[in-house]
Amino acid sequence: MSTHKASGKAKQHVSPSGKRLGLKISDGQKVTPGNTLIRQRGTKFSAGDGVKVGRDHTLYSVVAGVVKFNQKMGKKVVSVVK
Repeated sequence: MSTHKASGKAKQHVSPSGKRLGLKISDGQKVTPGNTLIRQRGTKFSAGDGVKVGRDHTLYSVVAGVVKFNQKMGKKVVSVVK
C-alpha cells in the first residue's frame, strides 16, 4: 500500500484570474467618446442615447457628455447626455 496520496490534476489546479467585469463609470461622471462604461456578460444593462454595445456586450460611449442611469420598461438603461 502506498504511503503518499497520488498527485493528480486536482493538486495542480490554479484558479483563473478575474475578468474585471462591472461598472467603470458612475452616474453623473463626465465621459469622452470611446470610454468604457460597463463590462458585462450578457446585456444586464441596455444601451441608451450616446451609447453602443461591443461584441462582448461591453457598453461604451460614442459622444462626450454625462452618464445617466435610468429604467425603461423594467430594463436598466445607460445613456450619455450632453
